[in-house]
Amino acid sequence: MLRKIRLTLAIIFYVCITLMFLDFTGVTHAWFSWMAKLQFLPAVLALNAGVIILLIALTLIFGRIYCSVICPMGVFQDIIAWFGKQARSKKERKIPYTYSKAKSVLRYSVLGVFIVALIAGIGSFVALLAPYSSYGRIASNIFQPIYRLGNNVLASIAEKYESYAIYDVDVWVKSMPTLIIAVVTLVIIFVLAWRNGRTYCNTICPVGTVLGFVSRFSFFHITFDAEKCKSCSMCSRNCKASCIDFKTHTVDYSRCVTCGNCLEKCKFGALSYKFAVPSMATAFPKPIVVEKPAPKAEAKTDVKDPGLRTFLTTIAVGAAAAAKAQIIPEATDKKVDGGLADIADKVKPNRATKIVPPGAVSLKNLASHCTGCQLCVSACPNGVLRPSTDLMTLMQPESSFEVGYCRPECVRCSEVCPAGAIKLIDVAEKSSIQVGHAVWTRELCIPIRDGQDCGNCERHCPTSAIQMVLSDPGDPQSKKIPVVNEELCIGCGACENLCPSRPLSAIHVEGHEVHRVI
Repeated sequence: MLRKIRLTLAIIFYVCITLMFLDFTGVTHAWFSWMAKLQFLPAVLALNAGVIILLIALTLIFGRIYCSVICPMGVFQDIIAWFGKQARSKKERKIPYTYSKAKSVLRYSVLGVFIVALIAGIGSFVALLAPYSSYGRIASNIFQPIYRLGNNVLASIAEKYESYAIYDVDVWVKSMPTLIIAVVTLVIIFVLAWRNGRTYCNTICPVGTVLGFVSRFSFFHITFDAEKCKSCSMCSRNCKASCIDFKTHTVDYSRCVTCGNCLEKCKFGALSYKFAVPSMATAFPKPIVVEKPAPKAEAKTDVKDPGLRTFLTTIAVGAAAAAKAQIIPEATDKKVDGGLADIADKVKPNRATKIVPPGAVSLKNLASHCTGCQLCVSACPNGVLRPSTDLMTLMQPESSFEVGYCRPECVRCSEVCPAGAIKLIDVAEKSSIQVGHAVWTRELCIPIRDGQDCGNCERHCPTSAIQMVLSDPGDPQSKKIPVVNEELCIGCGACENLCPSRPLSAIHVEGHEVHRVI
């Protein structure tokens, strides 16, 4: 019963969190964003004391249930491990795992480097190791394009039947470096989980190491009854964490994620999950020397594993399809002037200072709190946010306006951010936050370059920060050009996005290192 409850909760958390990264309507963000705020590292960075205390208390009472229920990366590994077990031959399926000693030196070394990077503000390294963020990148960069392509297929089918309940959406690669990192992470996680279950959790994951230390002292844990044990080894064979040594009747509680598999497989009632006062002896058990049997011939690894090969092929094809899909269709797909003139793709300008979303407060605040989970990038309905390609802020969000602009009525990114990198703001606050200011480039402007009237930037500026004035004050017949009032401009990017100049806009936004209220 306990295992079924855990599985039910784990499935609910995993599905809901995954839907947040896939959904482009914003409905699931409103319902389930609190699940993202329950993740351990984002809660620490957001200084969310209530969540931190809750997770520590849960671990002290029940063990590492966070890793097997709340963390999407943990549940994702369990899913892969289950498929890996099913793909094995019947003989291998009976002995999928075996006990192995804890790699304590590796675990705590990785944790130490992680903490140093966190304090030093090396956000790119922190993002690489954070489990929730790693899964977020996989979901956002690999699963989401596949999900959207599926949606578009259904939309095209529905359109033939004159139904528009499902609508077509853009499929695009927001950042090629981030996509590559997501694919590499997925392959590593897949191989480790397929072969060895929870290897990533118990050797690399810094959150798992921290909670593993706390879980040594948990009040409820797996307990052996040596008198009932028949040394059948079924508990060790089915432990994804490889933490049960049936020979010495010990469990490494720092690695046990309380999945309940061992309880289900034990046919003699030798294992139980019950209350037991923690002690130093159970928290830090001394190693017991057991005589090693004669070495056996190593089993040959089936390099032609059809399940693994199929999965890796699917990933390669999916990545290629995602990379091929572009946010803006080819130039020949869209035309103006009755189909006679091509629309060239917009090119991102070279900004002296990058732009980060309202609510980020400053570049420094975003860099020190963001884990690069990509939830804000996935949630942005206007196509403004995309992962940074700068080394120090790799995978953290930044704004760019080739596709859309930051609409004053949208505060989606601040609503979903779990780490406090983008603080919660309302619509009224957003309208007064200046994240940057517009800069006009004379030689690119349509009235100057082509001698044609324009004024797009003035018409679409939501704060009336742009006015059109005569290019030659002494000539009333001269073309009008834009003048920017930097005191009113909030840096929303409407002018840059809607400027008809191609490939570079004649007006673009320069970011501010520290945001201010106007």
